Amino acid sequence: MSDQSSRPWQQGSGVPQPWAGQGVPQPWAGQAVPSSAAPSMLASHADRERTVDVLRAGFGEGRLEQPEFEKRVARAYGARTVGELALLVADLPHGPMPLTTAPVPLPGTFLPVPPVRTNGKAVGAFVCGLLCVPTMGFTGIPALVLGHTARTEIRRTGEPGDGLALTGVILGWLSTGFWALLLAVAMVSAAVSG
Repeated sequence: MSDQSSRPWQQGSGVPQPWAGQGVPQPWAGQAVPSSAAPSMLASHADRERTVDVLRAGFGEGRLEQPEFEKRVARAYGARTVGELALLVADLPHGPMPLTTAPVPLPGTFLPVPPVRTNGKAVGAFVCGLLCVPTMGFTGIPALVLGHTARTEIRRTGEPGDGLALTGVILGWLSTGFWALLLAVAMVSAAVSG
């Protein structure tokens, strides 16, 4: 028995392949042949090149093995009719494969975790609270307002940043209390001296 590569069918399948010269030529479903063209119409160089392009794509996608690819390319360049070319690519897709099913959504386990945003007002309260010392307490009241508003929003939405808001509130109250105490001492000393 001769080697299996000389058989006109795939190894082990026992099914004759139409590209190997057996079977009835059929019109090529590719874009090279008009619907009214017969399989016996003579092939042009462009028809042969399009067929080789389809074969190259099939080889690149792993649909054809190297020996089979080379045989089909040789037959494509030697083909006389469009029907012969059609048989060479009958078992290959002639373009991008259409998506037959809807894409399956990924389970939440494989999706990236969205970044968690800290409440912006909590950050503002923290910054205003820290600036109480260099501004000599002028940012204490904004720290209080932003801190209380941020803590209300955080309880409602569950955002992170409650510690920042609480720090801003504490620093704001300390600053406001210091200025209130300083003002009270100034008023008492003015009343005592005057």
